[in-house]
Amino acid sequence: MTRLKITFSALVLMFANVVQAATSTPQDVEHTKSGHDHSEAQLQVMHVHEADEAPHENEQAISDPQPEHDEQASGVRLTETQMRLAKVQISPLVKRTYQSQLYAPGEIKANGYSSYVLSPRVDSIVVKRHATLGQHIKAGAPLVTLFSAEVASAQTTYRLAKAQWQRVQKMGKGTVSEKRLLTAKAEYEVAQSQLVAFGLSAKAIAQSAVSPADKLGEYTLFAGTSGAVLSDNFAQGQRVDAGIELMLIADESLLWVEAQLSANQTIDIDRGTIAQVKVNQVTYPAKVIQEAHTIDQITRSRVVRLSVQNSQHQLHSGMFSDVYFEFSTEQPVLAVPEQALLRNPDGDWAVYVQDEDGELIATEIERGRRFGQFREIKGLAEGTKVVTQGAFFVVSEQAKGGFDPHNH
Repeated sequence: MTRLKITFSALVLMFANVVQAATSTPQDVEHTKSGHDHSEAQLQVMHVHEADEAPHENEQAISDPQPEHDEQASGVRLTETQMRLAKVQISPLVKRTYQSQLYAPGEIKANGYSSYVLSPRVDSIVVKRHATLGQHIKAGAPLVTLFSAEVASAQTTYRLAKAQWQRVQKMGKGTVSEKRLLTAKAEYEVAQSQLVAFGLSAKAIAQSAVSPADKLGEYTLFAGTSGAVLSDNFAQGQRVDAGIELMLIADESLLWVEAQLSANQTIDIDRGTIAQVKVNQVTYPAKVIQEAHTIDQITRSRVVRLSVQNSQHQLHSGMFSDVYFEFSTEQPVLAVPEQALLRNPDGDWAVYVQDEDGELIATEIERGRRFGQFREIKGLAEGTKVVTQGAFFVVSEQAKGGFDPHNH
């Protein structure tokens, strides 16, 4: 029930009416009654007016809650035992130089500068192979013997030209003309150059002049570098066209890694930048040697080429890898472990800061660059004490006190 308040003026008015009623004449009774009724009406209006104002005061008190910052600023206190058992660590922020990382998928490839592609320079037929897939060979080792009718014709021409040149040389300048001598020499040199163009070695060319007729047209290709046979796409008796790849020889002690970076990635990766190549959970150090200035039309990525040492021959061409480029910050920055970061009720990033009284308060910060397991933070001064380990335990303890930092 609403309690009515009677003002001092109302009491005075009531007392005056009582006195007037006692001293009034019968003729005035009617008038006094009318005035009394009017005073009561005024009093009721005053009471109603005051009663209407009271709820507004209550509503005002209810509609004015405590400011949000008071609730958000509430923190939590932990005992030494709690911190020890939960492994909560508090460390002051110190500026340091960090290593940042950039990830890119990659593929192991043969070193194109130390590889050797074996291919015939004229249409031929495979007679015999001398090396097999995966075999490690030395430079100059025989790889495959081929037969070609064009080579046989060139060998015959070479025989004749060499014999003619030797005969003219023996005759001397007094017997043959200078023109004939020069012509014989030129024909011999052209015939020899033709065999060199077909891929015959100096030893094979020398043997062409004395080889039996049934061996004309046969020639052997040799390894131009030491390494392992990475491919051998042919079979004995197969006819192969000029220029087709028969074998790929590569030195696997130093391989290439081609990392695929996003076309939208604008970061410059200088030559000599150190990177980590991860293959089958094993990490290998690598170094940037080249960067393409064009975008691949199929993958829409740009290629950064690295070299990686493979002395144990654990890496092979065709393997996929994860490439992590490493960069050093130019200036020291403030950073905390990723596990120290949490979300506040507004969805912003925050860390727990210890104040002078030892209370842990969730304080909003701005995230910056990532440095491995660390993250740059902005908005706090150097020397601020921050929870660097065990932040989730602090969150749970604060939630028990009635305040949920995650707004659940």
